[in-house]
Amino acid sequence: MSIKQLAIAFGFALAFSVHAQAASTISIQNAWVRWLPGNLPAAGYATLKNASDKPIELVDVSSPDYDSTMLHQTVSNGSTQKMVMVDKVAVPAHGQLAIAPGGYHFMLMQAKHKIMPGDTVHLKLEFSDGQTLEAPFIVKPPAQTDAHTH
Repeated sequence: MSIKQLAIAFGFALAFSVHAQAASTISIQNAWVRWLPGNLPAAGYATLKNASDKPIELVDVSSPDYDSTMLHQTVSNGSTQKMVMVDKVAVPAHGQLAIAPGGYHFMLMQAKHKIMPGDTVHLKLEFSDGQTLEAPFIVKPPAQTDAHTH
């Protein structure tokens, strides 16, 4: 093998290594969706973990199962709560971000097909460092979720 071929092979190996490392820094756990009857919007929840040395921002979410998917946050101001759309949110370095009832959540609107409890829907999360994470979310009826409502 010539030096040029070796350099090219090393370059490919290094690029693959960097890509593989980047792909494994964010993970997702406990991914689920609170199903609501009719054509009501659903809400998705999960815990995102960041194994890297730097905060990484979640910058986009989409789903092949819904026409519209957004990141929202429930904001409490005294005796009332409202939902606000959020453009991005950071997953801290060596930490986690809870996307949970009463806080951040994925708004899932206009299902593209009939979705029922027990089904699995898929979300694609995109991060500021170029990572993407496609994850299955199990659909649960409201009775199997906590007391918070969306």
